[in-house]
Amino acid sequence: MSHPLKVGFLGTGHIAAPMARLIARQGHSVTVSERSQATSSALAASGLGIVAANNPSVLEASDVVFLCLRPGVWADVVAPLKWRADHRVISVMAGVSLAQIAQLCAPVTRVSATLPLEFLETGGCPLPVAGPDEPLRTLLGNINPIIPLDDEAELQAYFAASALMSGVLGVMQAGAEWLGDQTKNKDAGEVYVANLISGYLGALDKSKAGELEAHKNALASPNTLNRQMVEGLDAAGTFKALPEVLGKIKASMG
Repeated sequence: MSHPLKVGFLGTGHIAAPMARLIARQGHSVTVSERSQATSSALAASGLGIVAANNPSVLEASDVVFLCLRPGVWADVVAPLKWRADHRVISVMAGVSLAQIAQLCAPVTRVSATLPLEFLETGGCPLPVAGPDEPLRTLLGNINPIIPLDDEAELQAYFAASALMSGVLGVMQAGAEWLGDQTKNKDAGEVYVANLISGYLGALDKSKAGELEAHKNALASPNTLNRQMVEGLDAAGTFKALPEVLGKIKASMG
C-alpha cells in the first residue's frame, strides 16, 4: 500500500460492516455513519480504529465514500450533505445510476458502483465495477476479483445473477433433506452436502469461461450418477428456465 486512504461509509449495515473491517485491517482510516447504531457501535469497538460519526462528519473525514443506503432513502440522506469535488464515491445500491449519484453528490465527478457480498471480508467475492475501478481495486481487490464493466447497464445483470446463490442453496437444501431422510441423520446429511459442494467449488478454476461446463461434463460422463442428475434436471426444464427467471429479476430492477 503506497499510502493510507481515508474511507467513509454512509449507511452501516450487513454489507458495509465487512467492507469496513477489511479496509481498516489494511491500515486505511475508516469512518462509519451512526445510522445503524448497533452495527456502527460494534465496528467502533472492534479494535480496528474505526470511528463512528454523524453523516456530515463522515464526509469531512473521508476522501472515498461508500454509499450503502437503501435505494428508497438514499437521496434524502446524501442531498443535504456538503460534498467536495475530490470525493470519490462508490455505490453498492441496486437501481441507482451513476448519473443520479453524480447529480445529488455534485460537485463529485468520480463515481463507481459495485456489488459486494458479505463474504468479501474473507476473500473470493467477485466485484463487478461500473465506472472507475480505483480506489475499489486498492481497497478490496487484494483478495477479491475485480471485474471492470464496459457499460453501466451490465451491472443490473450482475445483480440479477447474484440471486443464483439462493437458488443453488435451495437445491443443496433439498438434496441435504433428502439424504437426511434416507439415512435418518439430518445433521450428517447437511454436513455432507454442504461440504461436498463448497469443497468442490473451492478448488475450481474460476479464471475464465468454459470451466463450469468442462467440469460438469467431466463429472457427468456416460453411465455415471452425475449424468443421471444432469439429465433429470434437464428433463424437468431446470436449466432452460434459468434465463427466463434471471431476465425477470433483472427487469424487476427497472
